[in-house]
Amino acid sequence: MALDFTAIDFETANGFRGSPCSVGLSKVRGGVVVEEASWLMRPPENHDHFEFHNTRIHGIRAEDVAGKPRFGELFPEIGAFIGNDVLAAHNAAFDLGVIRSGLEVSGLPGPAYEYVCTVMLSRRCYSLVSNSLPYAAEEAGVPLVNHHDATEDARACAGILIDIARRNNANSIAELYLSLGLAVPRQPAFDPSKSLSKATVAALAAKVATPGSSPAERALAGAAARSWSAWPEEGPNPLPNPSAEPGHPLFGQTVVFTGDLAMTRPEAKSRAADMGARPESRVTARTTVLVVGDGFDAGDLRAGRLTGKAKRVLELHAKGQQIEVVSEGEFLQMVGGR
Repeated sequence: MALDFTAIDFETANGFRGSPCSVGLSKVRGGVVVEEASWLMRPPENHDHFEFHNTRIHGIRAEDVAGKPRFGELFPEIGAFIGNDVLAAHNAAFDLGVIRSGLEVSGLPGPAYEYVCTVMLSRRCYSLVSNSLPYAAEEAGVPLVNHHDATEDARACAGILIDIARRNNANSIAELYLSLGLAVPRQPAFDPSKSLSKATVAALAAKVATPGSSPAERALAGAAARSWSAWPEEGPNPLPNPSAEPGHPLFGQTVVFTGDLAMTRPEAKSRAADMGARPESRVTARTTVLVVGDGFDAGDLRAGRLTGKAKRVLELHAKGQQIEVVSEGEFLQMVGGR
């Protein structure tokens, strides 16, 4: 067996994960990157508006993808590059969700993929105050100059997985997961004519509330809404969802929120609990994840632009408590919503 896989990274045009505008891929054979590919694309029709927040992060504008094929048209090429490989992504819940939601709103079925999340592996194998891609790449000794360039991010993800396998004396993905006592997760194949993911349902519901939505969109959203209802209004610290996916990066975590979030605090806690996390209101010895609002990114940890809760996290981390600091944007990627 050899350390073979394909790393992938998407950038999206707006807050809906089914709006990919760029993808980068790095193919690894025997622990070495041997081939790369990247595409700019138009997001699926009716989900192709570019929001300022996204463009500010990755620099891609609507005019940069004008005339490019849409995601659904390009996916056969993307899928051919991936082949039967295990997919690796830094926060795989997001990137696998991009594939699923992007294909669902394009009316296309999607294949099954075994996948690896390097955020999850970074938590297990490194001791970092933030497992954001720049921090994990630095720990792995991987250059990352242009974070949010899809090709560079995919390459960095590949390098992190190669480093973690080396540290665990693993010669393949199967050996690595066996050494960690884990099973390689799998996203099953799907058919949007039969069922839709929660992120797609929410996006279609939002479209229906917008003037000008088509009868087809209203029908699709209505059918989906009958099979799944929105997150309920819960108390300030709802209990974790016992049916949540154990492989999700928030499953089993104790999450605290700080700073001004784009959503209400109860909604953020409800979304975390839905993914199997236990929300709490202050940083304690139980805390494992701190979500920071106010436009925080990983660089703020070094710059010192921190809330009182974040400073407390750094103090506890210095004493050996494993707490991860993430931005609200990273949290939204994990829960698959705006």
